[in-house]
Amino acid sequence: MSVCKDQDPRIHAIQSTIRVVPNFPKPGIMFQDITTLLLDPKAFKDTIDLFVERYKDKSISVVAGIEARGFIFGPPIALAIGAKFVPLRKPNKLPGKVFKQEYDLEYGSDCLEMHIEAVEAGERALVVDDLIATGGTVSAAMNLLERAGAEVVECACVIEIPELKGKEKLNGKPLYVLVEYR
Repeated sequence: MSVCKDQDPRIHAIQSTIRVVPNFPKPGIMFQDITTLLLDPKAFKDTIDLFVERYKDKSISVVAGIEARGFIFGPPIALAIGAKFVPLRKPNKLPGKVFKQEYDLEYGSDCLEMHIEAVEAGERALVVDDLIATGGTVSAAMNLLERAGAEVVECACVIEIPELKGKEKLNGKPLYVLVEYR
């Protein structure tokens, strides 16, 4: 589901602040740069507000943000809905015992880690990132949370690139996006 389709008047402003950078980080990639969205306080606030409006009454206890740009959107959402924030990090960034999940990217492979004790069985979780492309990163995040016993309620991304079919890797879990890039 996408707010885009609902024609929320805030969406156009959000979409207009996202810069597309060709051939980054590799030739052929059209990088969706949200750093320009962050430079516009109103668009940034509207982005957070749209997510908070959606999740404030869904009894979510965990907001899991994917490194690195999920760290930008996840904490303010978590604070606003009264949930804890759990960082999902690249390898060797978290001290102590971790769950690990490898995944494929549009242009390579990587791994996410989460502290084993960060999530308790039965907690309701929201996965947050800036973008879903091929779905590997978001799928890896869901797997980490589910291995810890959490119920992933939904995945939320600012941007989706539908042609890369990332939604198909979510095993039927709902995906909520604000902007679709075509």
